[in-house]
Amino acid sequence: MIHQIKDGHVKTETHQGITTIEFFHPKGNSLPGKILEELAKEIHFAGTHAETKVIILKSDGDRTFCSGASFDELQEIKTESEGLHFFSGFAQVINAMRKCPKFIIGRIHGNCVGGGVGLAASVDYAIALDKAEIKLSELALGIGPFVVGPAVERKIGAAAFSALAIDAGKWRNSDWAKRKGLYAELHDNVENMDEAIHVLANTLSHYNPIAMSELKKTFWHGTEHWDELLKQRAAISGRLVLSSHTKNFIEKFRISNQQAKAS
Repeated sequence: MIHQIKDGHVKTETHQGITTIEFFHPKGNSLPGKILEELAKEIHFAGTHAETKVIILKSDGDRTFCSGASFDELQEIKTESEGLHFFSGFAQVINAMRKCPKFIIGRIHGNCVGGGVGLAASVDYAIALDKAEIKLSELALGIGPFVVGPAVERKIGAAAFSALAIDAGKWRNSDWAKRKGLYAELHDNVENMDEAIHVLANTLSHYNPIAMSELKKTFWHGTEHWDELLKQRAAISGRLVLSSHTKNFIEKFRISNQQAKAS
């Protein structure tokens, strides 16, 4: 099934108990509201789908796994309620992944920025290329990693999360991400990465689904309050995105991109 979205898509396929959910946007696999909405729906559906035993989350393209929030949509936010609605999209995706009773394997083939780090942190087992670097850029933007923060901190710990959040302009390489626990495996080429994903997904598809569901509950123990917590965090980001700092940053980013295309 393919959900066509302006300039992008969310595509879902199920084969032999393995459901692959793929998203794509031409601007660095950024996440406009509609893609977030469809991702949350497809993850929820796969979690209730009897034929699905395990889920693979991936993005299309060959460079960036996910560059986070859509700058085009951030620029259009005019009120706190619009900001809350947009950032709640990230909350809904993370909560859908958290509550999904099936294991989710992340295929991280490229860099993760902002919300992309949140996605990588919310899968249950991330398999990545050794070129897949990470950055939490939200503070530089004038907001902060409020919505994805709980997921990232849960996976890599408070100290590493604080370092990422504070030094918002610095890339961390894949070795750093693996040492901190964000990535479970690293591979030096796409073929090896995809083979590892295939082997793990196929193996899990033959395990007891009830046992996997119960085990996942233990992994996410202590996050039962996240429905409300992430909504509160979305409200903070929704308010901060209206600041002059953020508006100026986005405008400079837009002009820089236009100049780069023209040169």
